[in-house]
Amino acid sequence: MAAKTQLLQFKQIVRAPAAEVYRAFTRSTALREWFCNAAEADPRPGGRIYLWWHSGYYASGEFTRLTPDKKVVFTWLGKAEPATTKVTVALAAKGDATRVTVTHGDIGTGRAWAPVVSEFTSGWKMGLENLVSTLEAGPDLRLVRRPMLGVNGLDLTDQLAASIGAPVSLGLRINGVLAGMAAQQAGLQSGDIVTQIAGRKVTGFDTLAAALQGRQAGDVVAVGFYRGKEKKTLQLTLSPRPQPRVPATAGEMADMAREFYAEQEAELIKAFEGTTEEAASRRRAAGEWNAKDILAHLILSAQATFRLIEELVAGDQSWNDGQGDNIQAPLTALASIYRTAPELMEKLRYTEAEVVALLREMPPEFVARKSSYWRVAYEMTDIGLHYREHIVQLRATLKPT
Repeated sequence: MAAKTQLLQFKQIVRAPAAEVYRAFTRSTALREWFCNAAEADPRPGGRIYLWWHSGYYASGEFTRLTPDKKVVFTWLGKAEPATTKVTVALAAKGDATRVTVTHGDIGTGRAWAPVVSEFTSGWKMGLENLVSTLEAGPDLRLVRRPMLGVNGLDLTDQLAASIGAPVSLGLRINGVLAGMAAQQAGLQSGDIVTQIAGRKVTGFDTLAAALQGRQAGDVVAVGFYRGKEKKTLQLTLSPRPQPRVPATAGEMADMAREFYAEQEAELIKAFEGTTEEAASRRRAAGEWNAKDILAHLILSAQATFRLIEELVAGDQSWNDGQGDNIQAPLTALASIYRTAPELMEKLRYTEAEVVALLREMPPEFVARKSSYWRVAYEMTDIGLHYREHIVQLRATLKPT
């Protein structure tokens, strides 16, 4: 006798062409724009599909049937799940909209499957809600709803911990807080080492997103941290993340970015006023960045922005763990070529100009793809926060001892 199974079914109307919805289920870049945090997809019978979320959950399988703009079928085996299941996505064009029917079948019964069914149900409901948002209007609800602490910091290393006499060797050391944001309002300060948020360990920036998983702006969370050698706890109300302005054309997006970069350059120049090369090269503690490191980091970040836009336009975004521009070796390498702060500033201007030029060349068909185009606007807004954080850090670094 065959084992008893069950299926879950979810239906959604999306005001987008069937071809765009089909792409959303079969292209790795598109899957990341609404469903998961990382994906690999080879859309052909026997081709693999891999999905991963910041929570640590992942699922893998293979495509078994593909009918362009009509049907997608793939197997699914998630982390710690009892057995392989099957996902069938049926698409039906309805005028200028598409009816999406997701059937998740071959699900077992019994106690072991109960939490799996619950996760499948909530996951598909949230996913399809986000599919509507990204394809119809652009916003990724996961980013729209994601809260902020408003801190700039460095992962605590053994070297840094020993240098500053920290009582712990893992955590996030705050180098600066943004005015008006959650951390500053709650009383966190530069030099504090955050080790726990909402009952979850924080060992660095890579664990911060996981600690805030499922949280929204306005939520109150407990933050555990060290100030000097004293362990403290405070309650913090998470801040909303600024939402992007989405210009109507590529040219307007480029103009917005050019104006933004000019404003940030003025702030950087002001921060360096009266500064010597000796001060720009000084490290306040072993393992901490100096002012030149911060400029090199901004250069690498601008290069990463260029690559991201390039990949989104191509529809083939590569996976990036976000750590490349935080590693000391490339920062030191840039500083060895562009030896002075003015030289690094000039390199930063040049790299930013490349980003602006690429934004201006985004093709009309890409601008019309609301999900990807919104991500570019979001990236530029996020860069604004990034610069603000590092300008705060830069001023603290250049402050006379």
